[in-house]
Amino acid sequence: MMDEILSLSETIVGYVWGMPMVVLLFGSGIIFSFYFWFPQLRLFKHAILVTSGKYDKPEDKGEITHFQALCAALSATIGLGNIAGVAVAISTGGPGAVFWMWIAGLLGMATKFSSISLSMIFRSQSSENPNHMVGGPMYTIKNGLGKAFYPLAFMFSIFTILGAMGAGNMFQSNQMASMLFDAAGVPKWITGVIFTVLTFLVLVGGIKRIGNVAAKLVPAMVVIYFLGALGIIFSNISAVPSMLYQIFHDAFTGTAAVGGFAGIAFKEVVVHGVRRAVFSNEAGLGSAAMAHSAAKSKPIQEGIVGMLGPFIDTIVVCTITALVLLLTGVWSNTGGMEGAELTGKAFASIYGPAGTYLVTLVVILFAFSSIISWSYYGEMGIVFLFGSKAVKPYHIIFVLMVFVGAVVKLSLILNISDAVLGLMAIPNLIANIMLTPRLKKDLKQYEADLKAQRI
Repeated sequence: MMDEILSLSETIVGYVWGMPMVVLLFGSGIIFSFYFWFPQLRLFKHAILVTSGKYDKPEDKGEITHFQALCAALSATIGLGNIAGVAVAISTGGPGAVFWMWIAGLLGMATKFSSISLSMIFRSQSSENPNHMVGGPMYTIKNGLGKAFYPLAFMFSIFTILGAMGAGNMFQSNQMASMLFDAAGVPKWITGVIFTVLTFLVLVGGIKRIGNVAAKLVPAMVVIYFLGALGIIFSNISAVPSMLYQIFHDAFTGTAAVGGFAGIAFKEVVVHGVRRAVFSNEAGLGSAAMAHSAAKSKPIQEGIVGMLGPFIDTIVVCTITALVLLLTGVWSNTGGMEGAELTGKAFASIYGPAGTYLVTLVVILFAFSSIISWSYYGEMGIVFLFGSKAVKPYHIIFVLMVFVGAVVKLSLILNISDAVLGLMAIPNLIANIMLTPRLKKDLKQYEADLKAQRI
């Protein structure tokens, strides 16, 4: 009976994250890109300047800086999707999948701009702390679309809470415990205890502490991973041009058989590339909008900063992983490995056992950063539905679930949480599309003020 339920849950996950979801997310990115005339290209330089603090205003409401907000959002998106997800995309879709990951990442920048800007426009001020701003798609729906659309806000909040507990928490702690056990023989319960305590220490400080921790953790983990990956790329630098050619070639023609690797049709290449990109950068889910809503910023300004998220996550970090997998050749000779194991094999092929340890360290950092950011996302869902009085009970349950995730097999729970994570996109994108005229008006005004140097 349990096996049948598990099989059904896997089918549901496959459908939620299947072609209809890919079309919805990919199509939304195209709509927002054209409707706002490609803000991800026009305003890219401005996004960097805003993130650097050039346009900071002390009088702006909020609790964290642009950079802290971006890091808090990135700490949720830069995770196992960048290590395991890319490996899955290439091993199932071939090198051409990387190209479609790039396209999905670029389009996702426009989607993130829309979600974050609207969340900032319709965010609410906390009744307990005038500097504490709460926002996200649930507030966009409630304040932007009105009471008639409240069921969508309710759905989004429920999906967010369940997603935070499962995919954002238990799945991450489960992967940390498994990696530490396989690499160093650390008992899973010990990993569970350590990260339960660490999560608690971060959570009690609220979004300010999450932002501070993320601002230190995200750059550190990206640098560590980059240094290891760049060593592999430079050791195979002569093969990079031909590998880039294969990425572009296979993106439109599919992938021919390579050794024991089966041929891949064009449709599968596109689906695997887009699916893994959106699963990694979360563009369209509306999750990052909740972190950015706490920033001291103007709405359009923060949306512009948020565009950097998919760029860093997909165009930069996922590309680094892809090149490592392709240049080392492990993508076509998996040896039965998949996901993070396959990326670990690629690093080990150059660095030996040290490569496996490096990937293990990065997985731990990526997973823990995802836990602390998703804790805040779940908290926003709790506050919206039950008020701030329910935050402490939520924190207790969330922290306990870190331990549970580390020591228990969670296949059914994780399948359900993966499904609800994807379902977050539906109410978010409905609201985003319906409110595009309002956002376009605000964007025009912001660009006029920027040109007149009133920003």
